[in-house]
Amino acid sequence: MSRKKVIIACEESQIITIEMRKLGIEAYSCDIIDCSGGHPEWHIKDDVLNHLDDGWDLMIAHPPCTYLSNAGIRWFNEHKYGNKAKQRKKLRIKAYNFVMKLANANIHKIVIENPVGWLNSHWRRPDQIIQPYQFGDCESKRTCLWIKNLPILKHTKIVIPKIYGYFKRGKKKGQPIYGTQYCKFSEDRGKIRSKTFIGIAKAMAEQWGNLV
Repeated sequence: MSRKKVIIACEESQIITIEMRKLGIEAYSCDIIDCSGGHPEWHIKDDVLNHLDDGWDLMIAHPPCTYLSNAGIRWFNEHKYGNKAKQRKKLRIKAYNFVMKLANANIHKIVIENPVGWLNSHWRRPDQIIQPYQFGDCESKRTCLWIKNLPILKHTKIVIPKIYGYFKRGKKKGQPIYGTQYCKFSEDRGKIRSKTFIGIAKAMAEQWGNLV
């Protein structure tokens, strides 16, 4: 019997890949940049679209959400931002088409992860929305999952999310500020905010990896 193979698309951190490997699953991360997880031997540095037909049994994909998330929706206002907004809309369509190529790949089991945004309203509702605090990490970050031929994730340990402060003005005045909102602006901010929390990674490996 051939060994089952798993690809974690658009994952430079290797967080899920490493958890899969701990369970003896042949998992590989794939991204257009070098991995930061310390295991380049498990990393495919390339566009994942070039490897969708490489015989995978499971793909967990984390397509870039810069142009798909509701967090940046104000930047699509053409009246206010003109040509920059028009260009951003073109990039959003490009990002959406990338997700559709992943979703329609010839892989039996597929999971696509993204924040609440364009995919919810222009593709379909997610099969599940999870939070890190449902898997033992004291953080809040709503994450949508579109799942094919796998069960939804079972919560492993529900904890209280850490509150970093409260909004002092605007529409969110008085509402709590959580970790992903509190993260300061920097060149690595997007990379930091996109990393998978360890509790979720473990749950994916234990609950989905073993079903491969």
